[in-house]
Parts: sequence; C-alpha cells; structure tokens
Amino acid sequence: MPLAQTTTPLEPPRHTKYERLIAESRALPPLSVAVAHPCDDASLGAALDAHGLGLITPILVGPAAKIAAAAATLGADLSGFRVVDAAHSDDAAAKAVALVRAGEAEALMKGSLHTDELMAAVVARETGLRTKRRISHCFLMDVPSHPEPLIITDAAVNIAPDLAQKRDIIQNAIDLANALKFQEVRVAILSAMETVNPEVPSTIEAAALCKMADRGQITGGIVDGPLALDNAVDLGSAEIKHIRSPVAGRANVLVVPDLESGNMLAKSLTFLAAADAAGIVLGARVPIILTSRADSRTTRLASCAVASLLAQAQRVAALNVVKV
Repeated sequence: MPLAQTTTPLEPPRHTKYERLIAESRALPPLSVAVAHPCDDASLGAALDAHGLGLITPILVGPAAKIAAAAATLGADLSGFRVVDAAHSDDAAAKAVALVRAGEAEALMKGSLHTDELMAAVVARETGLRTKRRISHCFLMDVPSHPEPLIITDAAVNIAPDLAQKRDIIQNAIDLANALKFQEVRVAILSAMETVNPEVPSTIEAAALCKMADRGQITGGIVDGPLALDNAVDLGSAEIKHIRSPVAGRANVLVVPDLESGNMLAKSLTFLAAADAAGIVLGARVPIILTSRADSRTTRLASCAVASLLAQAQRVAALNVVKV
C-alpha cells in the first residue's frame, strides 16, 4: 500500500504591485463614484471596502430596499451614505450615468448588474458618456512571477475591433499606463507570430498600427508588433528569434487581436499563474470600474485605485489645457 502523500499548503502570493497602487491612490482625495445597482453583498461590500480605505466616496444607485437588504447581510450601516433610489438595474445604470453628467460623480462602478446593462447607458447617444475616443477595457494584471504589472487590452468590450478601433484601444491603454506612472510604456501588438504574414490578418494590422505610431497617430508609448506572446514578455525568447526592439521581451502593455484571445490570456494568467486582474473601462468621460463576483478583495480595491489615479491624471490634463 503506497504511503499517503502529504503536502504543506503554500502561502498565497502577495500582490505587492497592487499594494503600491492602493497606497498611492490613498494619498489622493476620495473619488466620488456612482455605484450602479450595488444590490448584493459582493458589490456593496466592494464599494464600502474602498470607502473604508479612503479611495472613494460612493453614491449608491439602485432599488433602496435591495441595497438595504445587502447592507443587512453585511452588517453595514448606510446612514452616512447617499442612496439614490431606482426601479431596477437598467434604471440604476441610467441614473448613475446621469449623476456623472450632472458633475456629481467622477467615476462609475458596476454593481450587481450585467456589464451590457451598464454599458448601454454609458454609450447612449443623447444621454450617455461618449467621447470621440472608442470605449475599451483594460485589465491591469498583477502576476506574482512577473516583475512589472501588465496591461491587457481589450478583453471585455470590443469583440473584433477594426484598425481604427485598435488605434483607440492602444491609445487608451497608453494613457492608462502613463496615469499609473509607468516609467516607460512598451506596447506589444500580439499575434501568433512575430513576422508579417499576409495570411494572418492580425500581423498586417499590427504592422499598420506601428506605422501609425511612427506618424504620430498613436502617442505616449513605444509600439511594436506583430509579436508573439513569448517574445513580447521574455527577453530570452526575443533573443533566440533575433528580434531587435525596445519592446520585445520587455512589453508592459499587451494588445490582443480580439476579445476572445484577450479573455483567454487574462483568465489563463489568473487561474494558472495566480494573477489578479483589476478591470477598468476607458474612453468615456470618466473611468468605469468593472468588478466581478469572483474578484478578490485586493483586486476590487485595485480597480478603485486605478480609477482614482486615472481621474487624477485627467484633472491635471484638464488644468494644463486651461492654462494653455
């Protein structure tokens, strides 16, 4: 009979990159956030946790009775919070967006409603938060085995973006990286290979996007592609392929060909490499915090911290425009 094998549970990895991010955002004034439909303990708890750390000042938008029930489950006292009653989740999304348009909130946060419901209110032509920029999503990944945080885009909003949309997706990601004070923004446009192949459309688009960056149509970062994932993030792989590039092997922004590949990449890192994935939507008038019920507490707080730092960068940019 074989001996029973015993194992000692490993300590969960500490996400020091997120911890630094949260500490930096705590030095800023709390961000006023309209939380759309926080009607379960996970979404309400995320908002209250972020408030407790001084990251945000939440405005709770949704059916008041359901919000109160979620608070009772948590044992939380909402007497000091503003609650905006709404009939249902669609109404909550619309009223949260209206708070932003009225200047009463500087960011949106997804509660216990579908992402599509929230985004429908955001992109509504007459009443939403559209800008000239394409709206896109970024995951800020904290991968314990990787020295730097990684931005992956777009893995949640744009299903099969065309060339013009990818230009905006890249610019949104670069703006985020600069708001988070990356020392150097190195963007890898991913494909299955690192050479341009007429039979693989993503390689042709990658080459075109690099030329757009050369011509100043994309600014604020170094852009290279096509690159395969291995030679985008691993210097040894880039050297073996003799790729001479300031991005290859050192990328900190990964632009995927489509939503499916991005979603699989982010979830692979989460479930196979113990990574956390803070989610943020960019390209609207304000940052939009996307959280999932499966997110850890640290990830939820990191998503709020990202929004706070992004909002601060937008404030500074607006002031500079006024001075000019």
